[in-house]
Amino acid sequence: MREAVIVEALRTPIGKGKPGGALSGWHPADLLGQVLSGLIDKTGIDPAIVDDVITGCVSQAGQQAFNVGRHGVLAAGFPESVPATSVDRQCGSSQQALHFAAQGIVAGAYEVAIAAGVEVMSRVPMFSSTMGQDAAGPRVTERYRERGGLLSQGISAELIAAKWGLSRADLDWFSAESHRRAAAATDEGRFAREILPIPVDRGEGETGEIMTTDEGIRPDSSPETLGALKPAFYSDELAAAHPEIQWMVTAGGSSQISDGAAAVLLMERAKAESLGLMPRAVVREFAVVGDDPIFMLTGVIPATEKVLRRAGLSVVDIDAFEVNEAFAPVVLSWQRETGADLRKVNVHGGAIANGHPLGASGAKLTATLLNVLEQTGGRYGLQTICEGGGMANATIIERLG
Repeated sequence: MREAVIVEALRTPIGKGKPGGALSGWHPADLLGQVLSGLIDKTGIDPAIVDDVITGCVSQAGQQAFNVGRHGVLAAGFPESVPATSVDRQCGSSQQALHFAAQGIVAGAYEVAIAAGVEVMSRVPMFSSTMGQDAAGPRVTERYRERGGLLSQGISAELIAAKWGLSRADLDWFSAESHRRAAAATDEGRFAREILPIPVDRGEGETGEIMTTDEGIRPDSSPETLGALKPAFYSDELAAAHPEIQWMVTAGGSSQISDGAAAVLLMERAKAESLGLMPRAVVREFAVVGDDPIFMLTGVIPATEKVLRRAGLSVVDIDAFEVNEAFAPVVLSWQRETGADLRKVNVHGGAIANGHPLGASGAKLTATLLNVLEQTGGRYGLQTICEGGGMANATIIERLG
């Protein structure tokens, strides 16, 4: 049986997605090109053997329009013969890219493929691709009218907190713990293998500095400091429409708007071995689900159940989890439903601390999960990510070596 193995995984440091952020001066295609060329430099392969580059990107507008994946390939200096495509599965876009690449390898369509992702939110703001448009359409709007209509993700996070009986103290503790873990991992050099150093450009050209760590981590965060923040999504109108909501989700319990890129090099196992490369992990199973678009962010629960079932594994078999921290209630509700040990979840912190560059986050999580397994000696890792519109991807990898 053909196997899709991960040979290497890299990501940029994650910059704050606002003017003046450390990566805000980078064009998205060029930033993607940096991480793609970094994969080649690190593995020493001839880029001409890459059969396809599949790139996740959510806001495919402005500088991220017109197939940013192809422009990233050209910016990386790859031969013109290397094709690329860009995919949008919302926040799970580059995790979906990983699935497509692995599926292509298993099916025999590819021998070598790269799954990548990019989002420079300081230059292409969230919702740029839908601004001024009725993206859902009248039939979808009508379908959910009796339930109050489609909501923003922040309100969905509030609904999740209410449904699962989460307290403000729960959310503030989890958010502070994300920063604590990310800061400790940074101080201990645990991100070093996955991070590709990038020249700092805050919008006026390279400064001469080299960025090697994530910009958004706040080591001084505590439940007490986060507890002083006001709810981020409250309005009188929404409060009247949703009396069940307790209004607990703050900016401190939400993923950070970010700039970044990530890429994963996959090969058929025999191909990697023929090139003298040591595979780091094998992609064992993958799943994608649709879920309630009102709650929107709960798809990680059935996605986890589905991928475990397909792999013939249980939660206790998994040594490390990466559950994207879109909002604190997402991970905590997932934990309550799955029973996963929180000590194994987001061991190095997550998007609340080090950012969520939308289309890049899936590949970013893979790079982190791979390193956590290697550093802890774990065998199986599971990553899952909630997605706009009520979807989620889940992936299980097995460490090799």
